[in-house]
This record gives sequence, structure tokens and C-alpha cells, in this order.
Amino acid sequence: MSELCINVDCPKRDESRISTNQTGPSSSERRFHGAVVLSLGLLSGFLLAALIGLSVHYHGSVHGLTAELATIKANLSERLQISDNKSSSLTEERDQLNARLTEITEERDRLQRLSRRNKTCPTGWRMFSCTCYFLSTESGSWEKGREDCRAKGADLVVIDSPEEQTFLPGLTSKFAWIGLTDREEEGIWKWVDGTPLKLTYWEKNQPDNDGGDPQYGEEDCAHIRTLEDTNWNDLSCDSSLQWICEKMI
Repeated sequence: MSELCINVDCPKRDESRISTNQTGPSSSERRFHGAVVLSLGLLSGFLLAALIGLSVHYHGSVHGLTAELATIKANLSERLQISDNKSSSLTEERDQLNARLTEITEERDRLQRLSRRNKTCPTGWRMFSCTCYFLSTESGSWEKGREDCRAKGADLVVIDSPEEQTFLPGLTSKFAWIGLTDREEEGIWKWVDGTPLKLTYWEKNQPDNDGGDPQYGEEDCAHIRTLEDTNWNDLSCDSSLQWICEKMI
């Protein structure tokens, strides 16, 4: 038998390398792991710094908003106080004016009472509230009545209060002209002193211009009715009626 060859030159195995591979990671792996750990540490540091910055900014913003809110509240309180002071001042001024108005009104009424005591209306005239009224004894057109009133230093009556409207029908039991007309512009009624019509006492469905019936002509002048029916009616200015004159004392 041939002899076994036990001295064959075979390459020796790197036992140290084998041992290293078996017991732990290589140095390159260690370096990689170290870099990862370092990166994570840096990232954590950056995140921590960012959180601290945000916290400081947040607290600074809250502080700024709180200060601004306090300033607004202080300004609002100051303005409310100023408003209250002005309101109190205006209320006091209003009360003073009302008191003064009351004094003036009372003085006026007193003077009017004295005036009525010292003044009288001409013969044939009747007094009501410092004014004299005259009912004509003749009849004629609206224009004739106005001319007669003017000749007496008066004019056709202008009714401007409920009291006057109540008083006038007691002067006559017949229709009588008053100083109201729409001759200048149809439907626009004015008093002889130029004032527009505001207080009205028209009869129901009046004025109607008589429906424009040509046989009656235009109804452009107003008259007052009798004591039983005190409201007004429109009539042709050429109709023949008595008239009521008015003049101040």
C-alpha cells in the first residue's frame, strides 16, 4: 500500500480572521453604526433646539397678545367713561332746556291772557284765541269775499287748529267761504297766506271737483258747512256764499 501523505503543503487557514468573523462585527460595520448613532444624536439636538425655539416664540406671542388685549380693554374703558360723562352732560343740558322752554311757554300764555284783557275786536267781530273773526252779511263769489276781507285789514280765514275748526261753524248756519283754494294747480290746495294744506276736514269723498262736470265748472274753492255738518267741500269759486274773515288783534 502506498503511504499516506501527511506532510502535504496546504495553505494555512487564517484562524485569526475566522475567529474575528465569528465573534463580532468588523471594524467597518462599527464605523457605520457609529455614524448612524452620531447622526441620530445630531438630529435629536436639532429637534430639541427647534422645540425650544418654538416654545420661546409661542410664549412671546402669548405675552404680546395679552399685552395688546390689556391695552384695548383699557382704551375701551376710557372711551366708555368719556361717553358716560358726555351722556350725563347732555342729559343735564336737555333738562335745563326743557325747564327753560316751560318757563317761556308759561310767560307766553300769561302775556296772551293779558293781551286778551286789554284788547277787543271791532264791532261785529268775534274773538277767539287772540284772533278776530267776521261773518259777512252779504253773499258773493270767493274772490269777492276775499276782497271784502282785505278791505277790512283781514283775509279769508285760515284754519290751522282743531280748536279753530270747532269754533268757526258756530258763527253761521249757512255755507261760508274759507281761505282755501287749488286754483293755481289742480289738486294742490293752499291757504291764502301761501301755506300748504296739512290739517284737513274734508267731507267724505271730497274734494271731488264735481267729477269735472262742465255745467258746474271747476270746483277750485273751499267752504265750510253748517253747524250740524262742519266739514269742508269744494265748490265753483263763482258760487255765491257768505265768507269768514280773520285778523289778529
